[in-house]
Amino acid sequence: MTDRAAPTTYLATIAFCVATAMCEGFDIQAAGLAASGIRHALAPTPGQMGLFFAAANFGLTLGALAGGRLADRIGRKPVLTVSVLAFAICSLLTAGAGDITTLTFARLATGLNLGGALPNLMALAADVSGPRSRNASIGVAYVGMPLGGGIASLLALGLPASSWRMFFVIGGVAPLILGALIALLLKPPASGSSIHRQPGPVSDLFAGGRMARTLVIWVASLAAALILHLILNWMPLLLQDKGVGRSVAAAAQVGFNLVGAGGALLTGISLDKGWRAIGVVGALVAVPLAVLALAQGPSAPALVIIAAGLLGAGILAQTVIIYGVAADCYPETIRGTGMGTAAGSSRLGSLAGPSIAAILVSAGRTPTEVLTSLLPVALIAAICLVWLIWRPRAAPVATEAA
Repeated sequence: MTDRAAPTTYLATIAFCVATAMCEGFDIQAAGLAASGIRHALAPTPGQMGLFFAAANFGLTLGALAGGRLADRIGRKPVLTVSVLAFAICSLLTAGAGDITTLTFARLATGLNLGGALPNLMALAADVSGPRSRNASIGVAYVGMPLGGGIASLLALGLPASSWRMFFVIGGVAPLILGALIALLLKPPASGSSIHRQPGPVSDLFAGGRMARTLVIWVASLAAALILHLILNWMPLLLQDKGVGRSVAAAAQVGFNLVGAGGALLTGISLDKGWRAIGVVGALVAVPLAVLALAQGPSAPALVIIAAGLLGAGILAQTVIIYGVAADCYPETIRGTGMGTAAGSSRLGSLAGPSIAAILVSAGRTPTEVLTSLLPVALIAAICLVWLIWRPRAAPVATEAA
């Protein structure tokens, strides 16, 4: 197994991973927060809104699959750098879209370019960490996602709906700067990033007793992401349709992201300690309880914000568990590919979630009905995670390349 990198390299790499995740989290949240302004300015149908939400996620699916494999072949740093810079340009183009069709295609291009970032930053976090701190490092890196979303939500509290384009302007300028810094300053570890290393074949994902674990990782990723992205994209509109004020809906998004960040971090730490059962069980129980509270509970602002925070903590903790299992399952020669396929499966869920919500809303379903439709998906995710955490591997992970 890989030893932890030198402290300076470790801290710098994790910092860049967090910053990249923040950019992605900001972008994903921005789409949902801009939705009310887009609906007023461009007058899209519910179906067109569903396509708008789904476009970036479709691009993210393709980008994750290609980006993870390219990272194993040519190195983490070049793929991450290009992904971030190209995403920045496409986000700025999104800000200038004049109709819903152009906006949707711009979102597709944004997602396609950003797709390679998540599996790369997760693989980088794993590469520079020792085996005893790998899950914690992944948790820290992933915390950037909800923190970026929280920044977008806080921005929404001070922006009128008519200023929705500002989300995409800010979401383009920040990664443009970050991409330049990554290109200049990131010093990836020798292992996991060498352009001269021959990556393992894709079939290695299923070799050494990994077939069942790989398939279950994919199902768990899809289910967790379906819930996550339906909430990220549709929760502001669903809450407002339930009678919750726009400011309270935005505050609920802040709670979802900030409490979610704490849940993700604590869960990552718990997986490296002797109290992993507490973190896993807490994540599994939090999601259905929070969904029921949002769907069936009163629209009191405090309850809505607390329930949203609990849901964020649960679903983001589940995501960290999935990536932690994936990092431990695959050797470095296929870790980018393994992370990429896990991320690709999650992108299918992120594609399905907003689309399902759009179909249900178009069919006249109430916000309560849309939210409760997530409960069977939460059960599937829970079963998969219990199996992944407590079922022993059939064979040890292959020895990693030096």
